[in-house]
Amino acid sequence: MWKGRFTRDTSSLVQQYGESVSHDWRLYAHDIAGSIAHARAQLHAGLLDADEFRSIENGLQEIGRDIAEGRFEFKTSLEDIHMNIEAELTRRIGPVGAKLHAARSRNDQVATDMRLYCREQCDKLATAVTGLQRALVDRATTAADIPVPGYTHLQRGQPVTVGHHLLAYVEMLERDKSRLADCRTRLNLSPLGSGALAGSTLALDREAVARELGFDGVTHNSMDAIADRDHIAELLFAITLCGVHLSRLSEDLVLWCTSEFAFVTLSDEHTTGSSLMPQKKNPDVCELTRGKTGRLIGNLVNLLANLKGLPLTYNRDLQEDKPPLFDSVDTLSLALAVNTEMIAAMEIRADRCRAAASDPMLLATDLADHLVRTGVPFRHAHELVGKAVGEAIRTATPLDQLDFASVDPAFADVPRELFSLDHALAARTTTGSPSPERVKAEITRWNSRL
Repeated sequence: MWKGRFTRDTSSLVQQYGESVSHDWRLYAHDIAGSIAHARAQLHAGLLDADEFRSIENGLQEIGRDIAEGRFEFKTSLEDIHMNIEAELTRRIGPVGAKLHAARSRNDQVATDMRLYCREQCDKLATAVTGLQRALVDRATTAADIPVPGYTHLQRGQPVTVGHHLLAYVEMLERDKSRLADCRTRLNLSPLGSGALAGSTLALDREAVARELGFDGVTHNSMDAIADRDHIAELLFAITLCGVHLSRLSEDLVLWCTSEFAFVTLSDEHTTGSSLMPQKKNPDVCELTRGKTGRLIGNLVNLLANLKGLPLTYNRDLQEDKPPLFDSVDTLSLALAVNTEMIAAMEIRADRCRAAASDPMLLATDLADHLVRTGVPFRHAHELVGKAVGEAIRTATPLDQLDFASVDPAFADVPRELFSLDHALAARTTTGSPSPERVKAEITRWNSRL
């Protein structure tokens, strides 16, 4: 493709070192779509006649079918997916194939392919996130009124419900979808026509090409369009943060399925055994999700480190944007699928959850709120309840059986229903709180949105 300037062939080691077709082949459908749109613009600009355009279009479509069906032989000597397709096109249809690259560089070609790929993945990942949200909402529906301890610092804090806990992750995933949508909006501009860095003297209708490819418009600075990989960084960040959310969910489930907690039981299909200990049932899906999130973080840092020192415009370093992107897309796609399946099959052990939440110490804050309602300033109420807790611990007395009046006269009238777990949950009625009625209302809202 550049033999006019060079007198010696590229070293076989350099070909091996520089090839990218082993991974960028997956851009073939986007590359072909972009080439057909580009050829149509050439037709309208008079650079191709109708027969030449039809020959190029039919040839590209045929190549696309061959790749999809596994009949295409990629050549690393041609470096990348772009040249593999173009060289094969010219071999099949003759010299007219060599006209396709007029008014185009591989720089704006790959920039276009990557935006098309990222746009597609934003949509696919958002759909997969919705699937996991639905699974969580379905489980929350069956657990809207099952009490369970809520934790801070991994210490029991206040009672919530399992449904409320699961819906917290639905909220996180909704933000993940919002980030994917934002990324999609910003990337959906066509760079095709920006050339190597300075456009082209062969003026094609960039706006028409953009419309054909489903872009919202075109980029407005050829140098930025060629150098820009912001959309890849944004997509990697959205993927990584979604992975972090899955990792936090996984950690909760790792704890919840231990013998010490035993709040949930994961299905046999989503756990593994031990090669030595016959009794073991290990939450490998959850642990792998935590581990794979480290890969996602690494891929994001990989790309940012690559970009940080690059001068305008194109540098070969940018070839390395694809492996971390493809790996992160593949990793999160599988993580979402397997976690969706695991959540749907998970058993919630209501008896264990309720037993853990029945510790009256979880209602110490409710006791302080009671004192506030009688006129005691909150800081003083907090101190008094702290003394009561200390006395209960010292005397090994359950908090709900303590003689509160002996601790302080402010406790003269503590209603016993204050220590009813169901009453305590029902009293949490503000928007976003864990009362069963509020949780059911949130489930209704999510079902209408998803």
